[in-house]
Amino acid sequence: MKKTVNVICIKWGTRYPPKYVNTLYSMIKRNTSYEIDFYCFTEDSSGLDKDIIIKPLPVLNTLKEYQTIHVYRKEAALCDDDLGGLKNERVFYFDLDVVIISNLDEFFDYPKDDKFYIINDWNSKGNEVGQASCYSWTVGTLGYIKEYFEQHPKEIVDKFFTASQAYLSSKVIEKYGSLNFWPDNWFCSFRFHCMSKIGPLRHFIDPQIPKDRPGLKVIVFHGIPNPPEAIKGVWSLKKGEGWKRLYKVCKPTQWIEKYWY
Repeated sequence: MKKTVNVICIKWGTRYPPKYVNTLYSMIKRNTSYEIDFYCFTEDSSGLDKDIIIKPLPVLNTLKEYQTIHVYRKEAALCDDDLGGLKNERVFYFDLDVVIISNLDEFFDYPKDDKFYIINDWNSKGNEVGQASCYSWTVGTLGYIKEYFEQHPKEIVDKFFTASQAYLSSKVIEKYGSLNFWPDNWFCSFRFHCMSKIGPLRHFIDPQIPKDRPGLKVIVFHGIPNPPEAIKGVWSLKKGEGWKRLYKVCKPTQWIEKYWY
């Protein structure tokens, strides 16, 4: 009998249309030999693939003004000890804007215990922050993170503001002493590793899959551009940021379409 893997994602509001959820589900199914139970925690299931298991958004039982700080809907609320009836089950979380480019069987086999695993954040030093575009844990082991946020929302928001992955990481380290990271070569950042590090050269050099990461599995699109924007070569700027076009630019990157569908 094939192993069944629990993959979860979360979608609320209108930032991500159903296509993102369906595409993530499609990419994962194509890139593993395992059976996949794919869960989407959402308040609106319209347009989602019929085989996706729909679960309600987890609730943060805290002061009303802190229930809508959207970033904690993921890194705090998903730590619920029951989480859609998945208690004691290992789950693998993916952001909706990742691009999967190779087989995930090795990735799904990697955790050998009930420990928490996450990407080592490319912006941090000292192995103290995980990049929360993809992480995995056993449901029932992180409930204290949700509970602490519910009881101390002002303290946490004052300290971390919207850096919810830093909050998540700090609580894991506080309890377990350190973070467990996926192998570095399995993940990369589109902005940091696929695009030229010299901003003005991005006008002339096409983004490429990095050659120094053998076995690369997932490209992370954190912030701007997202996959559809990168395909078109669009980098959205806020009003008054036109001068940033000197370095905030992305040439059309059609090779993403080979994977993101």
